[in-house]
This record gives sequence, C-alpha cells and structure tokens, in this order.
Amino acid sequence: MKLFEAGSLWSFKGYRLFWFSSTIFVLGASAFPIALAVTVLDAGGTATSLGLILGARVLSGVLFAPIAGVWSDRLPRKQVMIIADLSRAVIVFTMVFISAPQLPHFWLALAVFSMGVFDAFGNASAGAIMPSLLPDDKLPAGNVARGVVVKSASIIGPGIGGASVFLIGGRLTFLFTAIAFALGTYFLAQIKEDINAGRKEQEPFMVELREGMRTVRDIPWIGAVIAMSSIQLMVVIAAETVLLPVITRREFGTNSAFALSAAAFSVGGIISAIISVKLKVKHQGRFSILVWTLLVIAPLSLAFPISESFVVIAYLLAGFSVGPWEAFWSSAIQREVPRELQGRVFSIDHMGSVGLMPLGMALAGPAVSLFGEKPLLIGASIFHIVICALVLLVPGVKDFRMPTKKA
Repeated sequence: MKLFEAGSLWSFKGYRLFWFSSTIFVLGASAFPIALAVTVLDAGGTATSLGLILGARVLSGVLFAPIAGVWSDRLPRKQVMIIADLSRAVIVFTMVFISAPQLPHFWLALAVFSMGVFDAFGNASAGAIMPSLLPDDKLPAGNVARGVVVKSASIIGPGIGGASVFLIGGRLTFLFTAIAFALGTYFLAQIKEDINAGRKEQEPFMVELREGMRTVRDIPWIGAVIAMSSIQLMVVIAAETVLLPVITRREFGTNSAFALSAAAFSVGGIISAIISVKLKVKHQGRFSILVWTLLVIAPLSLAFPISESFVVIAYLLAGFSVGPWEAFWSSAIQREVPRELQGRVFSIDHMGSVGLMPLGMALAGPAVSLFGEKPLLIGASIFHIVICALVLLVPGVKDFRMPTKKA
C-alpha cells in the first residue's frame, strides 16, 4: 500500500499535521529536563532541590488538569494546544535569563510551575483531538504512530540537549526548546478540526467538571488503572527521576549517562509499542500490566550501578514496559468514552496518573537520607510488582473494557 493511498493512516491530512507538530514539540521538550537538571546541579543544587523544582511542574499540571479538561471539551482542541504551546515557548525563553546561578532556585521553580499549567491544557487536548482526525478503525495505529515518533524525538532530544549543554551551556539550551515549541504550532494552525462532532450544549462549568469525574467513576477499570499509575509514579518513577542524574553524575563523573539512559528508555518503548500493535493480544489490559512490571529494571540498575553501560542497557530493557500503553490505553479511552467527554477523561487521567508524583519528588531526597539509596530503590521495585498484581483483580482491567453481563 502506498504511503498516502486513500484510506491509509497517512492519507488523513489533519493527522499528518498533528504528527509533525508532535515530533517538533517533543524534540524541544526532551532537551528541556537535561538543561534544567544540569543548570540546577551546576548552581549547587542537591537531589532535594532538583526534586522540588521538577515536582513544581508536575504539581501545577495536576492542579489545573480538571480546568483544562473542561475547556478542551468546550473549545476547538487545536486552538487550546496552540495557546498552550506558545505560552510554554515564552516561559522557556524567559528561563534563558532567569536561570543564572546567582538567582534563587525559587525563580526556576516558578517558571517550571507555569509550564505545568499549560502542560495540563496541551495534554488534555492532544488525546481528545485524535477521534476528529482519524476514523475509529485507525485510532490504535494512529496512537502508536504518534507514540513512536514522540519516543523517537525523545531519543534525539536528550542527545541534542546533552550536546547543547556541553557546547553552549544549560541556559542557552532553553532557547532551542522555546524555538521548537513555537515551530510546532505552525503545523497545528493548519489542522481543520471537526469541532462539532460529538459536542452538545454547554452546561455550567462545575456541572461539566463533575460529569467528567462521574464518567471515570462509572468505568471502574479506568479509575483503577489511573490509581495504580498515581501510586507507582509517586513511589517508583519519582525516586528514579530524581536519582538518575544524581547517581550517574556521581558514579561516572559525566552528564552523558543521564542523557543516554533517558534515550535508551525511549528506544525500548518504541520497539515495544511497534511489537504490541502488531500482536493479536486477546487481553490487552492484562498484557499491558504484565509488561509494565519490567519498569523495575530501571530503579534496580540505579541500586547497583555497576557501570555506565549497565545502567544504559537496563533503561533500554525497562523502556519495554511502556510500549503496550502506547498501543492500547489511549485507544481504549477513545473507544469506550463518549467523544464529548474525552477531554475531561484524558485530563483526569493525567491528573490522577501523576497526582502524587510531586510529593514523591519532594520526598526523594529526605527518603534517601532516611533509608539510603539502595534500600529505597529496591523497596520501590518490590512495591511496583505488588500493585500491578492487585490492580488485575478489578473488573474490566483485563480487557480495558467492562465485561459483558450475562442474561
């Protein structure tokens, strides 16, 4: 089949534009944490201060997610994304000037907190816009294709970020991120979105907000998976995110291990997502959660950092854990949730999944002081496996759809 033959995934112009926009945006976004971590550590920051600054972005994204979800269901979703991307471009551009070592970390945290606000709006609209760009039967492939390019860009992004930090420093690397954010809006602006499909007359804001919450409550498998992610991100991912640059920089004396590990994780995710979408999986939920257990390889490699190569390879294998979620999770929400509610459900997904992560990031430094790095990372890995086993007991999780009731 030719690439742009009628009916193929790439024959849908709106999707192609969204795909290009996502690629450019993630290139810049993937370079951002490299520049931020190096800037904070170069300014004398510790694991605690880095965790607080990284957590500020997640916290604001969680706080504003419900508001973002309602407005992404009220306004054209491409319009919401354009405003969010341009706002983040302006914020990152200002960080070129406010991140000088002599300035308090408070200013960096404030800028990062502001970025999280617009992350909430962008994330809610990005998931909900897909059904207006592709027919239902193309959604799984479309989600994976976008996920693959996002992961690919996140491989190149840290490399660009690391090279840029080495050549011109962390602050000027923020400039590259700002340009990428702004450029991504060029493709978004050309999308012709069907804004009337599935929409109904607007109700009061709080009524629409409660409607989104009620939808998640009434579909138990969605609520269970969101709760699982929230707990695991707080305990496992938060500790790993904070400790990866700290441990690799201390053990190997370089920033490259940090960037290479992040890139390797993305490579694993790409391979796993491509394999998952090509497999005929009978129980998508059970498959996704079982593969998700592979995530423990990452924190365990930090508990035993034998060599730089060992950590990078471990992150490559841990990256396989996220592939099935790219293939099945978003498509399940787009399939099972009414279109006019999807912005709110995706925002609640984002809010719930990372809701406790700021707390985990803030507590990572104190937890290391209390328990030690190795016991903390090993304990988090065991906790991850236990939670995965428990969530499989919830009805509907096994198939990412509610079981059919027998007469």
